[in-house]
Amino acid sequence: MKANYLFPNRFKQIGWFMLIPSAIIGLVTLIYEYEPNFLDYDVPAIFIDELLGNKQLFGMVSNNILNEIFGVLIIISSLLVAFSKEKLEDEYISKIRLESLVWAVYVNYGILLFSFLFIFDFSFLWVMIFNMYTVLLFFIVRFNWQISKLKKSASYEE
Repeated sequence: MKANYLFPNRFKQIGWFMLIPSAIIGLVTLIYEYEPNFLDYDVPAIFIDELLGNKQLFGMVSNNILNEIFGVLIIISSLLVAFSKEKLEDEYISKIRLESLVWAVYVNYGILLFSFLFIFDFSFLWVMIFNMYTVLLFFIVRFNWQISKLKKSASYEE
């Protein structure tokens, strides 16, 4: 069966090249709350709820776009890494890919259920922010771990 939904293999390297630095730098900027002034822009917003109770459906808001830049880079690079073909893509690799995706969704939503029950207030917002990325990251970790196990067992048999 041919997997038409996968990117060509060369996109995996591009994805890793973007993912590692953007995830590290993005995490550091979140932890230290770094927002350089030169990235403050007026950007379009779909729903605006200002502190004084002024609500608008469309409009412009002043925002530092650093978080958006790293968020977009992490999502795009994670998609490239997760959904690029392996050099030798066969049915067994497709099976590992599907099992890893299902496992990642189960683990992700297990963590989310736990968070709904035991984490509250602003801490829950942080959980939700990280939850946007964890399905792809859990999938990438599990899929690559399973592929490395497969390669080790294949080299052991030779």
